[in-house]
Amino acid sequence: MAKNHRSDRSQAHAASRPSPGTVLDRLASGPSRAARITHTEHLPPRAGRHAVWPDRIRSEVIAAVQACGIEHPWAHQALAAEHALDGDSVVVATGTASGKSLAYLVPVMSTLLDGAEAPNGRGATALYLAPTKALAADQCRSVKKLSQPLGTSVRPAVYDGDTPFEEREWIRQYANYVLTNPDMLHRGILPSHPRWSSFLKSLRYVVVDECHTYRGVFGSHVAQVLRRLRRLCARYGSSPVFLLASATAAEPAVAARRLTGLPVVEVADDASPRGELVFALWEPPLTELQGEKGAPVRRTATAETADLLTDLTVQGVRSVAFVRSRRGAELISVIAQERLAEVDRSLARRVAAYRGGYLPEERRALERALHSGELLGLAATTALELGVDVSGLDAVVIAGYPGTRASLWQQAGRAGRSGQGALAVLVARDDPLDTFLVHHPEALFDQPVESTVLDPDNPYVLAPHLCAAAAELPLTEEDLDLFGPACADVLPQLEAAKLLRRRTKAWHWTRRERAADLTDIRGAGGRPVQVVEADTGRLLGTVDAGAAHSTVHEGAVHLHQGRTYLVRTLDLEDSVALVEQAEPPYSTVARDTTSISILETDTEIPWGASRLCYGSVEVTNQVVSYLRRRLITGEVLGETKLDLPPRTLRTRAVWWTVTEDQLDEARITPEILGGSLHAAEHASIGMLPLFATCDRWDIGGVSIPLHPDTLLPTVFVYDGHPGGAGFAERAFHTARAWLTATREAIASCECDAGCPSCIQSPKCGNGNDPLHKRGAVRLLTVLLRGAPEGEPPEETAETAETAEIGETGQNGEAGEAGVRRVRRR
Repeated sequence: MAKNHRSDRSQAHAASRPSPGTVLDRLASGPSRAARITHTEHLPPRAGRHAVWPDRIRSEVIAAVQACGIEHPWAHQALAAEHALDGDSVVVATGTASGKSLAYLVPVMSTLLDGAEAPNGRGATALYLAPTKALAADQCRSVKKLSQPLGTSVRPAVYDGDTPFEEREWIRQYANYVLTNPDMLHRGILPSHPRWSSFLKSLRYVVVDECHTYRGVFGSHVAQVLRRLRRLCARYGSSPVFLLASATAAEPAVAARRLTGLPVVEVADDASPRGELVFALWEPPLTELQGEKGAPVRRTATAETADLLTDLTVQGVRSVAFVRSRRGAELISVIAQERLAEVDRSLARRVAAYRGGYLPEERRALERALHSGELLGLAATTALELGVDVSGLDAVVIAGYPGTRASLWQQAGRAGRSGQGALAVLVARDDPLDTFLVHHPEALFDQPVESTVLDPDNPYVLAPHLCAAAAELPLTEEDLDLFGPACADVLPQLEAAKLLRRRTKAWHWTRRERAADLTDIRGAGGRPVQVVEADTGRLLGTVDAGAAHSTVHEGAVHLHQGRTYLVRTLDLEDSVALVEQAEPPYSTVARDTTSISILETDTEIPWGASRLCYGSVEVTNQVVSYLRRRLITGEVLGETKLDLPPRTLRTRAVWWTVTEDQLDEARITPEILGGSLHAAEHASIGMLPLFATCDRWDIGGVSIPLHPDTLLPTVFVYDGHPGGAGFAERAFHTARAWLTATREAIASCECDAGCPSCIQSPKCGNGNDPLHKRGAVRLLTVLLRGAPEGEPPEETAETAETAEIGETGQNGEAGEAGVRRVRRR
């Protein structure tokens, strides 16, 4: 819960802090350091606009808020509260640290206080949904602190997988503000709704925090979970108002309406004050080392981030370093601790790592230490990206572009949460995407955040939730409008599969097993692998099943809480990795291979000499070896083969082929064929969300110059979920429009050799290499000439000129390297 005003002590502390510009100057002191900053963006401070709380808010609640140092609300807080009291579902889409929590907590607490005085019954209840356990636990602490003057009128409690069983019955019977996550709602609360009948009958508000995280297939699942919740509430006589919050979302009302199925009012005019934000783009220098095939090696983002975290800690600057991998977070904390110990041993204890896979008590202890200021620096994965209250942070270091602008601003917004000035530093990894971004700041600072894309009508998502709904209460025709128009097609299929049976006017679940177990709403799948210390039998934590082959294989270096372990054995049958403590002078990186085979072609359409196909495929991924890299420098010390079983994904795909004659027509030589196909694959994945209502993280792609099943150059785009999720099918049916838009996106991009706006992908497993922009344009032009229904696209003079320029120069200059650019906005 962000505070609107600070106490005198916190104001004095803020006044004693150096400005973000001063902190950056200290980090950049020295000629070699200064050259690493390629751009500095200054976002000026902004004054706040106050309002008054609606007169329907209980005076006791206003007094409790004022006791926390908040005299008056910001205008957007008061407006959101007014809508909530009017019974309007509302989404508050304002900046990080703008007090969104207070915007929904005040009307919720006031309503709970009214309900506590009701002569009969339990009184009003409220449900809070967070995407992570950490955020729910943090919010519970804030609610308890705020509601302390109200006595027992507000009774918050966290109900998730970590909640002890002895506490769960009390929560069901007596808690009136339950904080949980969509997973627990799906698997625990809704299937057991008779035990929650009293709570659901009195449910007045449902708070959906960080709603922008519910995107793609995960978001589509959550949308159906919320519809199941609304259905059960209606059966118990309640109709809760939905209050949604998001710091980073485009078209928030549209996304919120799609998520909840209800009309939603948008409050997006941020009236909170903001301190100055200095955002630096930082490129590590080249080293004298040589990588594979003699390529120059740039200093790793991990080593550079560890240096920056060390320097910030020495300055007394409270900081978080965000890292994309668990291993990276641990490694940065270890390096920083070692370097701090050389300066002052007491400082080494004030830096730690935070990531998923820790035991619940470890996570809670780290959150408390960060909140209290006991920790000065934290190396964290995105588990800490969301709205956990870490007020007082001065700086954020981001080790590598996190994949979306929404995540970038979400992470940068962790600093300055008490209104003080803040510093954010994006440290580029050694790959084309990051290199492009640090030399083209307009791609980050002049573009809006991505839209939140989800499709609750996706039949692959809808089907298991219809089963779950029928198991909760028989599904009637009156319920079908709630779940969407796709029900008419999906229900007969479920009947044919003997999952549902229609009796009179309702559909019933026919199986003994739990219908909620038909789907994992996060798509993780598989039993987590337990990481166990071999000598003591102590459980250190867990690793997701999908990541186990690449992170805890035999010989892997595993980091946990600053300690280094070597994996002795990985038992896949029992899902256990045995580790022993060690201090190897290297880290390990797994290498894998991916192949795709066609299982069945459902539909095939000739596009001139080309073929457009849709059907079932099997994607095979296998971890085949691991590299040992020297700490800090990243120098490769050697490669060790591994004998791990391949992992397979049976899913649905769309694919197209081209012939040798078409390659000649497009002037595609063997030297640029791979890069041309690869670039077309990337761009088509990037454009598909416009046509298939998906997220690019929900789909995958493979491009092969000579595929063994087609015996031709082939590009595949497949659903990244077992059995498919409907995206490839939609791509097939809109292929002409989709691939035409793909070609135009590449051809119209102003870049010279390819960039994130056209052919580079933030999730490319090959490091965006090889890519050939002009070859992709020519290849798609020839492909689309054979497309049915309408005239083929003409190759304009501009396109032809673009296709001819720089035939061999696909690895063009990054532009303005080493130049520090400063812009104020």
